[in-house]
Amino acid sequence: MPIPPPAAVRRLARIPLERRTAPGRAVVPAVGRDRGMSTAEYAVGTVTACAFAAVLYVILTSSEVRDTLTQIVTDALRVGG
Repeated sequence: MPIPPPAAVRRLARIPLERRTAPGRAVVPAVGRDRGMSTAEYAVGTVTACAFAAVLYVILTSSEVRDTLTQIVTDALRVGG
């Protein structure tokens, strides 16, 4: 059977995280705090994904890759029937 936490710990657990401070420190209001990713982080992720897609497009549309893929499909169709 687990030992219940002391009363001070139970009282602290009821205080929202934004309100817990060390003695003598100012309490930072919870209003305006970011939760989750910000718009800038979404923008960086979107730009990175677009850059990766552009690199893949350039690679896959090159003549060497196109010839290789055509040869693979042709060989597969020839073996299959």
